[in-house]
Amino acid sequence: MRKDFGKQPVVTPLPVLMIGTYDENGVPNVMNVAWGGQCSDHHVAINIGHVRKTRDNIELKRAFTVSFATADTVVASDFFGIASGLKQDKVAKAGFHAVRSQHVDAPLFEEYPLTLECRLYSTEETDTGEIRIVGEVVNMSADERILTDGKIDLGKLRPISFDSAALTYRVLGDVVGHAFTDGKQLK
Repeated sequence: MRKDFGKQPVVTPLPVLMIGTYDENGVPNVMNVAWGGQCSDHHVAINIGHVRKTRDNIELKRAFTVSFATADTVVASDFFGIASGLKQDKVAKAGFHAVRSQHVDAPLFEEYPLTLECRLYSTEETDTGEIRIVGEVVNMSADERILTDGKIDLGKLRPISFDSAALTYRVLGDVVGHAFTDGKQLK
């Protein structure tokens, strides 16, 4: 038996994406975004609200970084989503360390071991004031501590996802199958 919940979209898992930008004074900012993901081979998309420092910074610098929150960064990552960069220096408050990207005018954060460096590709404003931002990934960088045989190891990264049904964060990482292989059993 199924139970109806009405108009409540629960799409899971949602990555916990940390969007890094610089303002007009070169001050780094980071925002927690749950509404986003990869939208093509070389593009990512995020949706953010109308009044956000991140939105202004992306429009100004035409660049941003996308890092992945981890089990080790839950407290700061959640803070970056509930505090406003318009009201305080969130990076300094959390004690995070920003390093300038060599590829785009946006910060990398030492605490986040996997980062996509993006150039602004397009924006689209909705009738409700949200904006969909698409970035072209020009580089991906990873701390060597999350690599196994030169490849990203999610078991070492321990990325978190946002569970919108329970309003919690969950760790990802267990391998349960092999893409483009396991389904061949049914051919």
